[in-house]
Amino acid sequence: MSGEFEAAGTAIEGALIAKAVEDEGGDSRPNAPGECLNCGATVAGNYCSNCGQPVHIHRSIGAIWHDILHGVLHFEGKIWRTLPMLAFKPGKLTRGYIEGARARYVSPMALFLFSIFMMFAVFAFIGTNNVKLPEDGNFTVAIDQQDAVLIQKIEEAELQLALPDLAVGDQEKLNETIEELKSERNGLSYIGGKPLPYPELYEGANSPIQISGDGEINTGSPYWDNIISGALEKAQTNPSLLLYKLQSNGYKFAWLLIPLSLPFVWLAMLGKRGYKLYDHAIFTTYSISFMSLLFIFLAVLGTAGLSGVVAPIATIVPPLHLYKHLRYSYDLSRIGTLARLAILFVGIVISLSLFLLILTLLGLLG
Repeated sequence: MSGEFEAAGTAIEGALIAKAVEDEGGDSRPNAPGECLNCGATVAGNYCSNCGQPVHIHRSIGAIWHDILHGVLHFEGKIWRTLPMLAFKPGKLTRGYIEGARARYVSPMALFLFSIFMMFAVFAFIGTNNVKLPEDGNFTVAIDQQDAVLIQKIEEAELQLALPDLAVGDQEKLNETIEELKSERNGLSYIGGKPLPYPELYEGANSPIQISGDGEINTGSPYWDNIISGALEKAQTNPSLLLYKLQSNGYKFAWLLIPLSLPFVWLAMLGKRGYKLYDHAIFTTYSISFMSLLFIFLAVLGTAGLSGVVAPIATIVPPLHLYKHLRYSYDLSRIGTLARLAILFVGIVISLSLFLLILTLLGLLG
């Protein structure tokens, strides 16, 4: 139950942080002219022209819950104008925000903060109900089962390799397959704290990190040997803690997705004049926000027993949305959009890989 409370707290925390960076413009309420309670200036409308404070204020304990609910649910109403645009007309939303239509929509950073916190909160809530890790972190049985499967595959590949009149090309492919399978067995044995079955694979290797037959790390530096060995030992003895660190660091460092993605958006738009790095940042932030909200939606569908529709939606919607977002944000032709989309797809894979690598290193070394 503590996981559920923690997830709810994370969602509210994200909403309030997003609310804190979001201005209140575009959310007018009818008020009579009067005096600003902040600076004393005469106010004729809903906001003070001198300091910008809203005329309409609350002074009750209910106002606290009002602020929380407004932060979580609709950022004073703007979320309901922003989400439909983000889902169905993302290019128009991005161009409108860049060109100055700021007050009517939730800003990219506020929406990003809200969606990222909400995504990890929902995943934490679902995970506490559906993911059961062994309390002692003992995965010996699972490792032994996987190792038995690999042994069988190696034996089958070696039998095929021993067949007479085997083509040279087939021999090379089988040798590569066998080497890959043996490397997997080495990895499983190291995770399980066992001697490597094929230490000869690392003899004479060009990698700066060497692993001896008894599973000891050898980088050539005792300092880094201790760090890497200690990190891998932590992951091996307490994988539950590692997963928790990955989840925790995930939303703390989710902002890294923006600078990691920006160079690839810039590269994809190379040669398209009139667009600055700021435009790319707005495009990237709104795009990541949509994908985060989509993942939340898919996670809820899967939990609700509708897992059959999750894969089709996850396959079709992201590329289609990214196509529309890219085309109408940058006023591209169909062919131009497809060409630049291919570059973006490569960039997305690289960015996510780097992000996951950073999270893993933080989890292991933290």
